[in-house]
Amino acid sequence: MNENFIMEDVGREGIERMVKLFYKQVPEDSILGSMYPKNDLVGAEERLSDFLLYRLAGDETYTQKRGHPRLRARHMPFQIGIRERDRWVALMDTAMDEAELSEEAKTMLHDFFLQIADFMRNVPEGGGINFRPQ
Repeated sequence: MNENFIMEDVGREGIERMVKLFYKQVPEDSILGSMYPKNDLVGAEERLSDFLLYRLAGDETYTQKRGHPRLRARHMPFQIGIRERDRWVALMDTAMDEAELSEEAKTMLHDFFLQIADFMRNVPEGGGINFRPQ
């Protein structure tokens, strides 16, 4: 992935707009909605924006607030299978379309998001029940 191209093409504002459009879809989503606490969607949006800006632009805000990303460990409380992975990527694809990102940026980001979402899988193929930790 060409992080420099993405940041030049999309910019901080584009990343933040895409993330906002992603989280606009989450509360009513039949697969992912229950995985996100309704009272912390703003926090989840901020964490994803911060992470993407850390990964794509080297912005240290994420690590200053939360330390090392430890993505798999942070997502372990949630059962994530193929269905959840595919829905997360689909919602990101929709958000990228709605944010009107360039086709080249969407292609690069789609591949990146698919790789990250696949890495989060922790349920064997065919399994997966959404739950929110107590």
